[in-house]
Amino acid sequence: MAAETAHAAEAAAHGFDLLPIVILLAAAVVAVPLFKRLGLGSVLGYLAAGLAIGPFGLALFSDAQTILHVAELGVVMFLFIIGLEMQPSRLWAMRGEIFGLGAAQVGGAIALLICVGLALGYPVAASFVAGTGFVLTSTAIVMQMLDERREMGQPKGRRIIAILLLEDLAIVPLLALTAFLAPGGEAVSMTDRLIAVAIGLGAIVGLILAGRYLLDPMFRLLGRAKAREVMTAAALLVVLGAALAMQTAGLSMAMGAFLAGVLLSESSFRHQLEADVEPFRGILLGLFFLGVGMALDLNIVAANAGLIAISVTAYMTLKMIVIYSVARLFRSGHAEAVERAVLMAQGGEFAFVLYAAAASVGIIDAESNATLTAIIIVSMVLTPVMIILHDRFMPRAEDKTDDLDVADDLSASILMIGFGRFGQIVSQPLFANGCSISLIDTDTIAIRESMAFGFKIYYGDGTRLDILHAAGAHSARMIIVATDDRETTLRIVELVKAEFPHTPLLARAFDREHAIELVHANVDYQVRETFESALVMAEEALRRLDVDADAIGDILDETRRRDQERFDIEICDGVYASRHLIQGNVPVEDRDQYIVKPTDTR
Repeated sequence: MAAETAHAAEAAAHGFDLLPIVILLAAAVVAVPLFKRLGLGSVLGYLAAGLAIGPFGLALFSDAQTILHVAELGVVMFLFIIGLEMQPSRLWAMRGEIFGLGAAQVGGAIALLICVGLALGYPVAASFVAGTGFVLTSTAIVMQMLDERREMGQPKGRRIIAILLLEDLAIVPLLALTAFLAPGGEAVSMTDRLIAVAIGLGAIVGLILAGRYLLDPMFRLLGRAKAREVMTAAALLVVLGAALAMQTAGLSMAMGAFLAGVLLSESSFRHQLEADVEPFRGILLGLFFLGVGMALDLNIVAANAGLIAISVTAYMTLKMIVIYSVARLFRSGHAEAVERAVLMAQGGEFAFVLYAAAASVGIIDAESNATLTAIIIVSMVLTPVMIILHDRFMPRAEDKTDDLDVADDLSASILMIGFGRFGQIVSQPLFANGCSISLIDTDTIAIRESMAFGFKIYYGDGTRLDILHAAGAHSARMIIVATDDRETTLRIVELVKAEFPHTPLLARAFDREHAIELVHANVDYQVRETFESALVMAEEALRRLDVDADAIGDILDETRRRDQERFDIEICDGVYASRHLIQGNVPVEDRDQYIVKPTDTR
């Protein structure tokens, strides 16, 4: 019996092939860091890796579609996490953008892109399917780009998300229209269509009711069990269950996951759910991009190179024109409109669903399906390249400063550069002591908001020598750099010490590494922005533990001393010696306590 069990285990082990998983992980691990290092972004890295290991590269995989179907779960989980950030009240506030801006862009793009197929001589039904498929933007690519560019929470990012949500909703009527346009599609009764719509609405209502009355109590019950792995399983169950429910009802899986996230956005377990799902989202989304790269059929591209080149160019150009025009119509600035047009110019993963449905009902044949799929994938591959070109050659929009006073012939005992949350706190004791301070900043929004509270802040760039002179740096008794960007702070410090070496210079450091850079730039004093506040927190924690006040003071003093010792060591460019060691002030037997490994960069 034991021998049979061992044999079964061995057979099972041989039956599970780890090689494909290892190859996929290796391709991502090699390509993505390389492409990010080259400034090309992670999406293009995944796409290139997929092309390299796919059927038309090293041929390590032959069935890219299977991987794509599995990897679509990455898009699903991404939408769930986005939903967690969207409280119902916030989503309701976006209704105008979703059904106004989104509908205008989708409708305008469909009307214009149908013309491409007609111009190429295709029938109306085929032209409609081809153009409509390209209108549906890639949620995966755009969301990943917004995430990398840290624009997800910005107003322009939220507008793009609103459009993507409308496109997700649009897949349902578009599939219905595809069935209607099919040969014999007119035979489908109005009753059947109404039933399909009712099923979709019923699924949405059911999901909302389940989320409102079942999900939070379920997680509260599981939380009492204190089994973290069960909570992770429950999070995956919610995401995949909602996606399955929507898919069964004829809606998109991504929409189901998004609704589940919205319903849990006000739950006390929101942050834990996000932490549980995030690792799966990242891996599966990367796998999706790998699958897209593998699915690029180079034989079809080669055989239809002219048609694909014309179609990709025409579709992307016309779609960008529509996106830009709608953005301007809805009063977005020129720079935002151009950026949105570049980000959303490609076709999306829902096009694969639409084209497959059109092929199954006879609107397009298998070759046309393969060609249209190749057009979508080529547009996806081109998007990261277009973003890189946009960022390199498109000048950033300059904020209007006509209503702001520019730094000119200022004079005060202290010049403070940067007046954000850090600078505002630093200024309070100085103002209380009667110090005169000249304040300059480049954040026009912060300047206007601070002016409303009675502060006089001048618009000025501290990295420019002429602005420093105009702001009175040459006559100031002290200069404080409180900017919130580490590179900007370092540039200002280097410039000030070169031009005004005798003026005391104090600077805000982002972290330990940044503080060391500032010391090497000869700053007179630097402080890490979170160091002292963290010690205050520790002091309060010790006090609440009933530690003696004198003991607390001694502990904090010792913490500061040891931190300074480590800091002195790290300033020496990796040489494991502090100024005490160099001067021979520490006995040999005690030197180990002063040595800190290079990885200790707290």
